[in-house]
Amino acid sequence: MAKESMKAREIKRQKLVDKYAARRARLKAEGDYQALSRLPRNSSRIRLHNRCKLTGRPKGYIRQFGISRITFREMANTGLIPGIKKASW
Repeated sequence: MAKESMKAREIKRQKLVDKYAARRARLKAEGDYQALSRLPRNSSRIRLHNRCKLTGRPKGYIRQFGISRITFREMANTGLIPGIKKASW
């Protein structure tokens, strides 16, 4: 389980990205890189990191489901994800 501060930091970064997205796009189109560099660093999309929505785990993230591989396996085994079942042959 990730620390609550790490989850909160990621949410804060996402809010900054959303807030400055239009301004950042406009400045990039104009080619004004000095003004772009004065924006907060965390307002850049590249600084976001995918995290599991349930546990906050940063590694082993499955994009299609938005959760980590470990959480995915637990949920699939208990039948909480529709259409997913354990393969056996």
